[in-house]
Amino acid sequence: MPQRTAQRSTPRALTDGPTPKHAQLREILRELATEHLGPGAALPSERELTTRYEVSRLTVREAIGQLVSEGVLVRVRGKGTFTSRVDSRLHLASFTDDMRNRGMRPETVLLDHAEDPPPPDTARSLRLLPDEPAYWLFRLRKADGVPLAVERGWYHPQATPDLLEQDLTGSLYSLLERHYGVRLEQAMQTVLAEGADADNARLLNVRPGSPLLVFRRVSTARGKPVEDMTSWYRGDAYQVTMPVRPQEPVLSQDPVRSRDRDRCRERVLSQDPALCHESARQAGAPGHPSEEVAP
Repeated sequence: MPQRTAQRSTPRALTDGPTPKHAQLREILRELATEHLGPGAALPSERELTTRYEVSRLTVREAIGQLVSEGVLVRVRGKGTFTSRVDSRLHLASFTDDMRNRGMRPETVLLDHAEDPPPPDTARSLRLLPDEPAYWLFRLRKADGVPLAVERGWYHPQATPDLLEQDLTGSLYSLLERHYGVRLEQAMQTVLAEGADADNARLLNVRPGSPLLVFRRVSTARGKPVEDMTSWYRGDAYQVTMPVRPQEPVLSQDPVRSRDRDRCRERVLSQDPALCHESARQAGAPGHPSEEVAP
């Protein structure tokens, strides 16, 4: 994976003085992790750091341990120490805003775009007629210059007329809201894992077969589908955190609520989550689907 490495950063010598050497080394390693290495990158070994900075292994371990406790570094048993991955909470937000909120510099490379009929499953998701065209975008997303994700997405032409004439190298969600008045409110998302094929491996600078997190998302605005997006994220640099709660107990066999739950399930399966959300709200059902459902 071509990225900034420890060898490109000139080591600073540790000095005798009031600041303990483990604290000096901690700040050197913090700068290395946050400014010179990408997410999920390997730190030099303890032996190499001991030799480079002429300190004991105990000093190295103390410096690394403090950064691990802060979440800057992570230890993997039998493999070494790595910079932390990008951690995403499940919510409906743009990649650009998500990275900026983490203090990272987002970058988007538009690889290709087209106006074509989508595959049949996407046409159904977007409620398009057979052979009705939609807009297709193929983009590479980077964080601090490191390739992080490949995106291939289809967009409903009635919701986004002339989309291909716009600047597509920034936040697409901001463009939709600013230019089209379309604010994505709900999404149905599927997450799976797969090995990188040759094309994705080349774009993400990983070996073919490397683990990727795959997100398939259908997003809606005012109950109408707008986006059918599939994203491939590097498994060594990205992780997802989500709350998990116990299932709500069934407190009532009220036939009205049972009917509404059945309608909700049918609409989820038809990838129309906005209608499901409204049905649950009107029924007063506890724990109806949250809007925070996509990275």
